Amino acid sequence: MRVIAHGGAGGRPDEPKARRATLDEATRCGVDADTPLDAVEAALGVLESDPRFNAGVGGAVQTDGVVRTDAGVMTADREVGAACSMPGVEHAASVARVVHAETPHVLVSGSHAVALADEFGIETGVDLLTDEKRERYEQADPPDGGPRAHLDWLATRFGSGGDQAGGRSERDAPDHDTVGAVATDGETFAAATSTGGRSFALAGRVGDVPQVGSGFFCTEAGGASATGAGEDIARVTLSRRAVGHLEDGLDAQAAAERAIDEFEEITGSGAGVIVLGADEAGGAFNTDAMQTSIAYK
Repeated sequence: MRVIAHGGAGGRPDEPKARRATLDEATRCGVDADTPLDAVEAALGVLESDPRFNAGVGGAVQTDGVVRTDAGVMTADREVGAACSMPGVEHAASVARVVHAETPHVLVSGSHAVALADEFGIETGVDLLTDEKRERYEQADPPDGGPRAHLDWLATRFGSGGDQAGGRSERDAPDHDTVGAVATDGETFAAATSTGGRSFALAGRVGDVPQVGSGFFCTEAGGASATGAGEDIARVTLSRRAVGHLEDGLDAQAAAERAIDEFEEITGSGAGVIVLGADEAGGAFNTDAMQTSIAYK
């Protein structure tokens, strides 16, 4: 099994060595799995449990003070499963796998996705809000009222947590630490991405991660997982673009670089993508940092 995982594209992270150790643990768990789909679920399970990443525990807080998780998985036969807008669900990638394996659907959302998780033995009702995220939210004078009031409040905040109003650019945002993984056993592929979203997004907002072709994509040529400015990733279907370059004959590194170059030219914002092809893995980003880990045996 060969596995590549990323820990998000954005500003330079706090505790980079500890994050690197968790990424390495995630890919080691992946290579011991039986199938590529098992591998990406196992890898993301490790990352979703580490609050240093923006997935599962420690995910970004939406305007109503709730952390909601999203994830998507895809296999080389173009079978897809995704789940989104789930409060209290740490292992969103596992819910996406349930959608992939147990339902005729591509995407299940909200309370119904939480109920599906519970039905299939995935823990729900988890407190995903860390002290750090709670304190940042409370210090930002959170809004009352309905969606209009929330929209007025997030206008100077959404995009980079509490830092946008302080002048940091979107590509330096601290909440782009979405996690993803791609795996192959030499015969077939799987790709998956999981996130807690972006700080101070409108309650119920869903970004690129659970949208097939945007946050993740996979065919017989290989797979990709994207991270970064979610709305822009969705607008250009970044992961589909990267896999398309694999299908056109580029190697994994060249496919990742070409996709990010195109993304920046179109949107001007920040993102990263990992790509796994038949013979090698690659990754590219136009932010300050994107940590990755590769393991194989």
